[in-house]
Amino acid sequence: MLMRRYSIFCNMCGREIKMEKDMIQEGVVSVQQKWGYFSDKDGENHSFDLCEKCYDKLIAQFKIPVMIKKETEFME
Repeated sequence: MLMRRYSIFCNMCGREIKMEKDMIQEGVVSVQQKWGYFSDKDGENHSFDLCEKCYDKLIAQFKIPVMIKKETEFME
């Protein structure tokens, strides 16, 4: 049986995200956006990943801060 392995890279800094046995071992944000009507990108699907450090740099530039809600349970 052939087992495929894949890598994830931060689109901002290019660093490879730490993985072990195909499980992500650090904080990563993944964005997937399907653009629709009223957009210059109508019909395009965009996706990217950011490491936690680059995510922090990005949101530090926001005029309106990210809404943060603390979770008490981590099971999904």
